[in-house]
Amino acid sequence: MLPDNSQARKMAERSLTDGKPEVRASAAAALGAMQSKASIAKLRAATDDKDPSVALAAAHALIQLNDNSGYEVYYDILTGKRKPKGLLASQAEILNDRKKRAELGINEALGYVPFAGIGWEAYKAIHKNDSSPVRATAAKVLTKDLDPDTTKALADALGDNSWAVRAAALQALATRGDPSALDDVELYMSDDKDAVKYTAAAAVLRLSAIRESGTSTKQHKRNKRRASPKRKSDG
Repeated sequence: MLPDNSQARKMAERSLTDGKPEVRASAAAALGAMQSKASIAKLRAATDDKDPSVALAAAHALIQLNDNSGYEVYYDILTGKRKPKGLLASQAEILNDRKKRAELGINEALGYVPFAGIGWEAYKAIHKNDSSPVRATAAKVLTKDLDPDTTKALADALGDNSWAVRAAALQALATRGDPSALDDVELYMSDDKDAVKYTAAAAVLRLSAIRESGTSTKQHKRNKRRASPKRKSDG
């Protein structure tokens, strides 16, 4: 709540190294909310935190600061380079604490990491140790990451075992407005899950209209030129 306040920024930055992960995550979230661009380097370092909830909070803050490096964490979760099991455990701890639930509310407890917007379904999935809500939300976050590698990762996610991930990837591809994904999207109009099938149909209508008009395609190419550079190779 104290943007442009150097003392508040320094206090939050110091808290990025606190012994408790919930404090480090809160510090990262605060720096993002404060629009503290001076903290970008420290937030980038925090995306390598051993606690995945801290890494995600730092990534979310970087995206708030218009730093595309924040998308890397979500990309790694979607593609399986980062396993979300530790994240699920940290969320379960919050959700199993009645006092914390009363203070935060279920949705806010889920958003604290943050992967807000999945509510009760995420709560149930966490207790089943199901990582699909985390991967589905990663797909949604990557909607605005126009790196070409992200387009491929989202197309690959269409084949995920979880219908929630497939639906999220379809929505992301449609919203990105890149008609090159049309052939992949069309395949899922016959998915056995209605939510996936109808999302695919809507995505096909949107991407087909974009391809026919050609206007948004030019805009997408301009956006890609401004997007983050290609991902680092695994080597």
